[in-house]
Amino acid sequence: MRKTNYKYLTNIIFIIVFSYISYNLVDIINASFSIFNISSITNTKKINTIEVKSKALLSSRFNNLDNLKNVVTITYDKDYTKLDSIKCTKSEVTILYKNNKEKLNRTMASGISQNELLKLQKSNFLSKFYFAIKNPSLIRQRSELEKVYILARRKIEVFGPSDVSFYDLALASFNHINTPKLAFKNQRDSSEKGYINTFNHVTAQAIISSFYSEKLADIIGDLHERNNMLEITSGRFSKRQLNDSINNPEDNYIDIINNEIGQKIGLQLKIKYKLSENSQCTPLLLTAILNDIQSYYMWSLEIGLDNFRPTDDIVKHFSNKMNSILNK
Repeated sequence: MRKTNYKYLTNIIFIIVFSYISYNLVDIINASFSIFNISSITNTKKINTIEVKSKALLSSRFNNLDNLKNVVTITYDKDYTKLDSIKCTKSEVTILYKNNKEKLNRTMASGISQNELLKLQKSNFLSKFYFAIKNPSLIRQRSELEKVYILARRKIEVFGPSDVSFYDLALASFNHINTPKLAFKNQRDSSEKGYINTFNHVTAQAIISSFYSEKLADIIGDLHERNNMLEITSGRFSKRQLNDSINNPEDNYIDIINNEIGQKIGLQLKIKYKLSENSQCTPLLLTAILNDIQSYYMWSLEIGLDNFRPTDDIVKHFSNKMNSILNK
């Protein structure tokens, strides 16, 4: 009888202890996963493979130009608002961005725009000759400019219906965002002027700088921004431009800053992977490059992103396009 009572009591104690441990074990496991999930998001510095201290900017986080000036210093070589428009044909702007003890300083002068350069192809010999004398640096790099222009546009007539561009790489990174609650602070973050635009500028400039040169990336960035808004170098903006929700000065200045960041990333990638115009851009190499760029995005913008894979269609298509352009 005593043996039976003792055995019964032992079983009850075992059940109580096991229940207590099991209950707390669930809490411990849940807590462990919570800590892991939080650390994988917040400690993004650990996964950032790019040594760029300045954080990229999102146009969607700035309401107007004055709002941007709280973060960025914009200086013109003259006060063009007090001059006649005819005296603003040669203007210059300097954008200074200080972030995380790093300075980005970029000066842009007025000049030819992207569309003007494209229109030149249909001009007569005299116009082309005059342009060549006035813009020798553009003529010297016309071959590289043409190649990058192809990379920046979908050329279905050349590469088929599956052709992709820099924009498509940016869109893929946008679709890789796996922390929507952290990423999207407002509705505009998910628009063209949010993450997609930032990814487009940084990724494109990083690839141009890594396979070609920082100088070429600078030229292409300037041609594009002057095309969007000629007044960017003088500051003579109209009320319509200042209030435009799509094409406004703050967006263009942010593009210039993100272009600089992309170039800094590109120079590091060039050294890391020993890249040049003669490089073979395999899907494995392109995947490594794109994931390095995304590691910067995760750290800089404090978001989570899924990785690119060598088997992704976009990776295979863009690497093929890169090789056809690089080997021309």
